[in-house]
Amino acid sequence: MKNNFKLLGIGLIGGMLPLIIFITLNQTNSTPQLDTVTNQQTETFGTKTALRPYTSATEIDFVSASENSLNSVVHVTTKVETTSFQRDLFSEFLYGPGAGGREFKQYGSGAGSGVIVSTDGYIVTNNHVIQDAQEIEVTLNDNRKYTATVVGTDPSTDVAVLKIEEKNLLAIPIGNSDNIQVGEWVLAVGNPFNLTSTVTAGIISAKTRNINLLSEQSSTNIVPIESFIQTDAAVNPGNSGGALVNTQGELVGINTAIASKTGSYSGYSFAIPVNLVKKVLTDLIDYGIVQRGYLGVQISNITQELVEEKKLANTKGVYIARVSENGGAEKAGLKDGDVILKVGTKTVNSVASLQEEVGKRRPGDKVNITIRNSTGSEYIKEVTLRNSDGKTTLIRKEEVKKNTALGATFIELTTKDKDELNISNGVKIKTLSAGKLKSLGLTEGMIILKINNEAIKSIKQLTSKLNSANRGVLLEIMTKSGKRDYVGFGL
Repeated sequence: MKNNFKLLGIGLIGGMLPLIIFITLNQTNSTPQLDTVTNQQTETFGTKTALRPYTSATEIDFVSASENSLNSVVHVTTKVETTSFQRDLFSEFLYGPGAGGREFKQYGSGAGSGVIVSTDGYIVTNNHVIQDAQEIEVTLNDNRKYTATVVGTDPSTDVAVLKIEEKNLLAIPIGNSDNIQVGEWVLAVGNPFNLTSTVTAGIISAKTRNINLLSEQSSTNIVPIESFIQTDAAVNPGNSGGALVNTQGELVGINTAIASKTGSYSGYSFAIPVNLVKKVLTDLIDYGIVQRGYLGVQISNITQELVEEKKLANTKGVYIARVSENGGAEKAGLKDGDVILKVGTKTVNSVASLQEEVGKRRPGDKVNITIRNSTGSEYIKEVTLRNSDGKTTLIRKEEVKKNTALGATFIELTTKDKDELNISNGVKIKTLSAGKLKSLGLTEGMIILKINNEAIKSIKQLTSKLNSANRGVLLEIMTKSGKRDYVGFGL
């Protein structure tokens, strides 16, 4: 009987052993089997749709990107001074023009951000941040403060370059704005509402945006270049001139504007692409003026209505409404009604993208333009870019200085100007940037006839007297309408 129980026990154990092994193996392999199936499905789906590898926000190192850029972003504060001159007509009647007048000054302040782009103190900011400023102070992230001077400004792109006297500064790494993609993470670094060293995150929402911001703010002599990077990173007043950086901490744009009815962030902000900024920066440092090249065409975006009206092949490219006489495009054989498809190797499908690509180049540069003509044929033309005067030569820094004084550049009067206004002398204000003459209310296109009752016959005569004056100055001016007036100020 005992032997029977012993045999029964052995049999039970022997029968259960395979079951235990099966259960154990099944539990051990259950999870990997599910993972393998999931991975296979993911890889097949990804291959079929050619999806980019997914990277979650938690896998991006925002900390390193912030640390790489915070110490290169500065706080810019300005003191603005505007001057008005109240004439004393009774004194002028007795003693002559300008006698007995009084000068009144009004003071204000502003703030924004800037980005250190070289170890020896060059800083990029927005032109509107330092516009009309008489004094500019830069505060570093470690609270060191410096007085800054204006190297140059470019209202066409809203870029300005400042300089502080310091060495071994931490310059921000420069990225490539052509390589950024919609949906890519970026950080906005600046000083909103005077809150220093602030970082916000968002994505690239769009590229080559034209929001007509600069055309509203600029004078008639300025050709605005708007090809903004649009982002949903929070940007507020004070962020202007600050850095838009990628997740490697590289500068890809200069924050410049927000789209908001309230004046504060509401979901949209805009930055100047760094590749365009680099060209402007280099020109202002090397020449004191932007060497801007032009194709010599009037262009427009291609809409479905334009396609139907002009019987175009499709909506791709930029339409040439008119080719300017004696411009680079005309000399290269471009015609009214042609469509520009590429500038170099870069495809352009909007006025903004075309302006950005041409804006990176200088007068005298040769660029291949891919064209589709009215018959649908595509070909490439080499165009030599020219400046606004139709020349291919670069303007030297010394020449700029000769034609510049107190923030203004001047041009000689033409015979037509003199005949229409019935004058025999004077020089015309071509451009105005931050400086004394702009603060006095002078505008582009005005003519300066006399300085301290001495007739002005050349630009050299006027600029040398303005740059060397150390006492009160009285200017006799003429407005665009032909009205004469007097402006006095002290130096």
